[in-house]
Amino acid sequence: MNAPAPSDVASLEPARASRPASRWLPALAIAALLLTVAALALAWNTQRRVKSLEEELVRRQAESQAQATEARALARSAQEVSRDTAAKAALLEARVAEASMQRSQIEELLQSLSRSRDENVIADVEAAVRVALQQSTLTGSAEPLVATLKQADERLARYNQPRLERVRRAVNRDLDRIKALGVTDIASLALRLDEAVRLVDELPLLAMAEPRGKSAAASRPAVAASAGAPAPAADDWRGRALQWWQEIGVQVGNEMRSLVRVTRIDHPEAMLVAPEQQFFVRENLKLRLLNARLALLSRQFEIAQADLRDAQTALERYFERGSKRSALLGQLLRQVSAQARQTSVPNPDETLAALVTAAAGR
Repeated sequence: MNAPAPSDVASLEPARASRPASRWLPALAIAALLLTVAALALAWNTQRRVKSLEEELVRRQAESQAQATEARALARSAQEVSRDTAAKAALLEARVAEASMQRSQIEELLQSLSRSRDENVIADVEAAVRVALQQSTLTGSAEPLVATLKQADERLARYNQPRLERVRRAVNRDLDRIKALGVTDIASLALRLDEAVRLVDELPLLAMAEPRGKSAAASRPAVAASAGAPAPAADDWRGRALQWWQEIGVQVGNEMRSLVRVTRIDHPEAMLVAPEQQFFVRENLKLRLLNARLALLSRQFEIAQADLRDAQTALERYFERGSKRSALLGQLLRQVSAQARQTSVPNPDETLAALVTAAAGR
């Protein structure tokens, strides 16, 4: 055989090499197709799972929203229930407190009912005496305390118990001691000062030139004598003329005496008070008396004494002493000044001590 040429050998080597490569191409294509199909299947499966997950998420989100709405509604209802419960609890607490208070009151009532008659009397008398002592301290008058002690004595006398006899003796001793002390009666002194203020407008001033009425009093005996004399005869014209002249003389004498008034004046400035100043003189005296009244009600006895002295001085300086109203006002001022003294209401210590001893059963 003839040997191939070198050029033929060179063309055969690429053909041999392309034959195996052409064999693997279908396999590679099939493999790529399979890989593509697998990738598509995997992608489809992944997409389906993602979609299912999204649907699950949406469903769960809707469920959570519904649960949240329901939870909010339940929370509102729970708040309303808690408010109702708190209101009911407060109402129950109030009723429990009321019930406990009623229970304590009932217990006190039972205790008071269980006490004996003597204990009730002792408790009532002690309470009345303490209240009367407070009233006397506030008003400055011993009348409430005296009246209460008298009522206590009468009540203890009605029971006539040997246990209460010591209390009754203590009440009588305290009553005698308070009566003997003579506590200032502020109320009566205030009434007297009110009467004095009322009398100021009726007082005659020294500067007022008023007739005293002596002429009228002197004319009464003459008129009475002329009336009691026997009537003259009709033809006795001399007697009638004499009687007429006597009456004329008496009237003229009375008129002359009324023109002159003799008065002792220790303070000349009292006669210099002008008519328009007389109102202020009276009002000044009223203010003094009202200040004294306020001082007595305030238990400032020194101030009241000073105002009463000033009022007495004004009365003696500017007003007529011989008038009955001036004398009455001066007497009222002296009485008030004599009784307006600093005194304190005594405490019924013996009565209170006896009540405590009797309550303790000794």
